[in-house]
Order: sequence, then structure tokens, then C-alpha cells
Amino acid sequence: MRCMAKMYPKTKKVAQWALGLGLLSLAAGSAEAQTAGTLTTGPASAISNGDNAWMLVSAALVLMMSGPGLALFYGGLVRKKNILGTMMQTFAMMAVVTVLWAVVTYSLAFGVGSGHFAAFIGGFHNMFLKGVPLTPIIEYAPTIPGQTFMVYQLMFAIITPALITGAFAERMKFSAMLVFMVLWAIIVYSPMAHMVWGVGGLLNASLGGKFPCLDFAGGTVVHVTSGVSALVTALYLGKRLGYPQKPMPPHSVVLSFVGACLLWVGWFGFNAGSALSAGSLATSAFVNTHFGAAAAAIGWAAAEWIRNGKPSALGAISGAVAGLVAITPASGFVTPMGALWIGLIAGVFCYLMVVKVKNVFGYDDSLDAFGVHGAGGTIGAILTGLFANSGINAIFGAGKATGFFEGNHSQVVNQLVGVAIAWTISIVGTLLILFVVDKLIGLRVSEDDEREGLDLTQHGEEGYDWENA
Repeated sequence: MRCMAKMYPKTKKVAQWALGLGLLSLAAGSAEAQTAGTLTTGPASAISNGDNAWMLVSAALVLMMSGPGLALFYGGLVRKKNILGTMMQTFAMMAVVTVLWAVVTYSLAFGVGSGHFAAFIGGFHNMFLKGVPLTPIIEYAPTIPGQTFMVYQLMFAIITPALITGAFAERMKFSAMLVFMVLWAIIVYSPMAHMVWGVGGLLNASLGGKFPCLDFAGGTVVHVTSGVSALVTALYLGKRLGYPQKPMPPHSVVLSFVGACLLWVGWFGFNAGSALSAGSLATSAFVNTHFGAAAAAIGWAAAEWIRNGKPSALGAISGAVAGLVAITPASGFVTPMGALWIGLIAGVFCYLMVVKVKNVFGYDDSLDAFGVHGAGGTIGAILTGLFANSGINAIFGAGKATGFFEGNHSQVVNQLVGVAIAWTISIVGTLLILFVVDKLIGLRVSEDDEREGLDLTQHGEEGYDWENA
């Protein structure tokens, strides 16, 4: 009871603050709903059953990337006293972000904004999924129900904050993680998703954005934002106790290996599903996804082999994930040979970020979320501007060049603008959220709790019960 009494004032502050934020959002939504534009809905007869089936399968594949894919991948990389705490962070996103998406973040990401902010953030008129139909939304996907599009995009919103957890693994309080992720989804993810994919978005290449940034499936929206936010969080929290003097090897590379393979398979839904139909563009993205992952696995393993005299299983699967990250923005824009080049470059680049740059600066990015996702997403977005080909996706119109090597030299500038915006919103937004959460409830577990492990101290259970095995 004394412990609860000590916790209560802070908990009360959080509750009051969250309630205030919710009431403010509702008030703003009520006012804006009268002035914001609406999206165009098509007839039910326009729905393609084949496209809809593919998109529902793709949504399931992307959810599989979070649990079990990412949960196993990250869970195997931590020490055994933290496996459940680490996996629970990903699982929590599957529940919490889903509810948040229904209440407000879908509307902020894909709703129509108003006034000067329309290029940066959507409106509130789709809150509680109002106006999200079972008929197509023409501006987004004219052959599938609007709710199929909505739930598919939800799966991206789930895995993106979950990726950040790899940077602060083994040292953040579960309660702090929940509040941080809710705010991050609102302040960082929603605006970035709207700018790149939303109607009227500043960076939307398919709908006439001022700076058309090519991002087929989330290089900037998902990987740059999560990776850069991961780095900021790792720096803000500080290093784990004993790092780097005390060795902290993965407790089960086997679990991580299984998780990485599930991520590879799930990524076909992530990238090929982003075609939003079951046509030839989905085929192109599917092929490029596989080729990019394979080339990156070889690139990372080869670099490690040269440096250490042998390739490791952990290195190979890390390279594959790096390739999947880098090919994500390019998957619907490049040829298979372009995908091989992007994967190979990303595999070597991310390896150097993890083994060289990280050691030089000495930050404790526990599971290399920045080295793989932040660095891989950044290099992938830039390389997309180089290798994009109008023969694969004539997004700017028939007969018009798409990428640098094809003659559209300004596209690299647009890619750099997109990357710069993603870096900026991630750094500023994450720092603001960390500061607020730290002041309200504190971010980091106590030293005693960290030594004992997150499984017991945060959840009251253990991943492995050796005594009763």
C-alpha cells in the first residue's frame, strides 16, 4: 500500500494529462469536421475480389512480422532474464496501437487535413473510424474496401514503434514504454505517414506533393523514423549497466534466426502489398524484396568474413533484415538488378554502421535498431532516387524519367528532402516525448530491477523456468 501511495500522484498526473489531451483532440476534431474535405468513395461494384484477398493476406503477413517475427528476433538477442519483457513490448504494440489507430491516428495519417497544415497532418473527421467505408476510397485504393486499406495500414503503424524497442531493450519501464509509444504514434508517425502517403501530403509522389519523395512501402515513414528515434532514445536513456565492459551476447541466436526468417516472409506482404492490388506492380515489389534481402545477406556476411575470418549466423540474418529495410522504399520502383545493387550496398553499409560507427561513438543501441533501420532506411531512400525506373513504375507520367540514372536528376534532391524531414521530426518529436514522460513517471527501471531483469520486475514471470523443466 505504501508503494501504491508513492506511485499514485504521478499516475494521477499522467491520467489527467492524457484526459486533457483527449478532450483537446475531440474539441479540435469537432470544429475541424465542419471544414475539412472528404475523400471520394467508389461503388461496391468496383471492388476486385482478387485484389481484396491479396490485401487481406498481406495485412496478415505484416502483422506476422511483429508477432511472432520481430518478437522472436529481438527476444533472442537479449539476455534470458529479459526475453518476455522484450517480446511483451512488441505484443503490446499489437494491442495498444490498434485501439489508438481506430480512435485517432488513422484519421491523422490518412484523413484530409485543412488549411496550412493539410500538407503535414490529416484531420479529425475520421476519428473512431467514422466515414471509413466498406466501399473503395478512390484516392487510395479504388479496387478494395476502405476498411481493407485502413487495416492494412494499421499493421505498418504497429510494427514501426515496435522497432524502436530494440534500442532501449533491457532498461526501460513498461509503463513508460506504453506512454512513450502512444505519444510517438501521434506526434511522429502520423504526420510522417500523412506527408508521404496521405492526400495532400507534402512528400506524396503519387498525389502531387510539393517534394515528391519516392517511398513505396515505408523507407522514410517506417524505418528512418523508427531508427532515428531509436538512436535518440538510446542516447537519452544512457547505457545498460556494465556496457560495454561486460559482455552481453544474445541468449538464443536460434530464436532470432527463426524470427528473421519470419520477417523475410512477412516482408512480401509489407512491400508487395503496398501495390494495393494483385497486379504486375505487386509482382515487381515481391521479386525486388527477395533479391534485395538475399544480396544484403551476402554483403553483410562477406564483409564479416573478410574482417573476422568467418561469417556468423547472426551476421547473415542481420544482413537480410538490413536488405529488406533498404529495398522497402524502392521495391515498387526498381528493376531486379537495381534491387540486387541496393541490397548489396545496404548490407555492407549497415555492417559498418554496427561494427565501426557504433564503436567509435560508444552509444548503446542494444539490438542495433539504428544501425539496421535508421541507417538502412536512409541509404535505401537515397538509392531509390538513383535506381528508380519508369519502366517499372511511371509514377510521374508516361514518358517521364523517374530516377537519377534514367535522367531525372532532381529526384535525388526530393529523396534527401524526405530523409531530412524524417530525421528532423524523429529527433525533435522523440526528444520532446522522452522529456515529458521522464518528468511525469520516469523512463528507466532502477539499477536493482535492471540487474534482476525485466521479466520479473515488470511482469512478475520468467521466460525460462529451469527448476521445473
